Amino acid sequence: MADILIVEDKDSLRAMLRKTLEARGYSADEAGDTYEARKRLQGSRYLAVLTDLRLPAGSGLDVLLAAREADPEIVVIVMTAFGTVEEAVRAMKDGATDFLTKPVDPEHLLLLLERAIDRRSLHTEFVLLKEDYQRRVGLPRLLGEDPGLKETLLAIQRAAATDTTVLILGESGTGKELLARSLHQLSPRAKGPFVAINCAAIPEALLENELFGHEKGAFTGASGRKIGKAEVAHKGTLFLDEIGDLPLSLQGKILRLVQERQFERVGGVQTLSVDLRVVAATNRDLHEAVAKKEFREDLFFRLSVFPVTIPPLRRRRGDILLIADDFLLRLGRELGRRGLRLSEDARRALLDHPWPGNVRELQNCLERAAILSDTGEIEPKDLRLSERDGESPSLGDVLDLGGSLADVVKRATTLAETEAIRNALHVAEADRSRAARSLGISLAALNRRLKDQ
Repeated sequence: MADILIVEDKDSLRAMLRKTLEARGYSADEAGDTYEARKRLQGSRYLAVLTDLRLPAGSGLDVLLAAREADPEIVVIVMTAFGTVEEAVRAMKDGATDFLTKPVDPEHLLLLLERAIDRRSLHTEFVLLKEDYQRRVGLPRLLGEDPGLKETLLAIQRAAATDTTVLILGESGTGKELLARSLHQLSPRAKGPFVAINCAAIPEALLENELFGHEKGAFTGASGRKIGKAEVAHKGTLFLDEIGDLPLSLQGKILRLVQERQFERVGGVQTLSVDLRVVAATNRDLHEAVAKKEFREDLFFRLSVFPVTIPPLRRRRGDILLIADDFLLRLGRELGRRGLRLSEDARRALLDHPWPGNVRELQNCLERAAILSDTGEIEPKDLRLSERDGESPSLGDVLDLGGSLADVVKRATTLAETEAIRNALHVAEADRSRAARSLGISLAALNRRLKDQ
């Protein structure tokens, strides 16, 4: 497999570039236009792409986009004889590693290429070393083999080496703070503090004080200066949990913190600057909140530079037993009961449950079951998934009642639909056509809902 793809419509220049690269020990593939370049990128992996900006059937920016889709970490150097500042800026914004004007100086090209490839290798080595360190010292981790979760974790690893603002999306109990801590530990800021604040758990009147601190005499009872969370997070990471519940009155100040890394303490006039990374998380639909004027659009765009979503546990059914076994192993060590295990019936019960509270609900359920189990082998009755002390569970046991009323209604509708579909499939003995008829929907609609769950 070749190291570098050369995309250039002039045969003579393409041949010269290939000869230059091969003399330095690289192997190269060639493409004379955008269409051929895309085919090459779809079929092979390259360390780098060297592309002209002006090409038949497209442009070098199209090649850049195709290369980045194939491998977000790929080195792309764009060449042009018609270079302008605007073209250079656009290429760099779209992800080009560097910009080179013609006529190409072979030594300059090789220098740019080798530096870029070295940076990519160092980044890869950095991520691998961080992963190894995480495994060895037991840093926070999200357990699972689900492809959706793996995609999220890969995105976090890529974001960790940068200082990009990250927005973590996911339902309550999916592990958003755990993911934020992992991001911090994998980042160059790992030696600095990780400071978390729950924007929904603190009354509006106190939240600004918690975030930014206050000066002496700022209000009755302010007998001295107080340092806020933003200052404590200097050189580290500030995690704003449940950012969707942040009051509108504070959103402008958070925007300034995210954008300029500046703020004033309550009652203060001095502008303070901090060096921190902001990571935010929410279980709310921020697009909807923006549309309802409940959340500032400019703040949303600043926070969602790099959004990642943690899939809910009901969409990761293959991970349920993996998480359960790992948690019981750790719980057994903590309780001094190393023989804790799930019976086959209990394992089936866990797989059948919809887990509206996600991983948090699963862990709470297992902790309670471990305490109730007399033998160390956990049975369905210990799990109490369908009843508690002989009584039907309350709505709060199976549904997250946090957030706005609209959020609660949306979660309740999703849970009711999931249970109705599961029941229909059970009655129809997994015959999807029969289940769809009993639900009054088409087979295609049922398949779409099953795919979404």
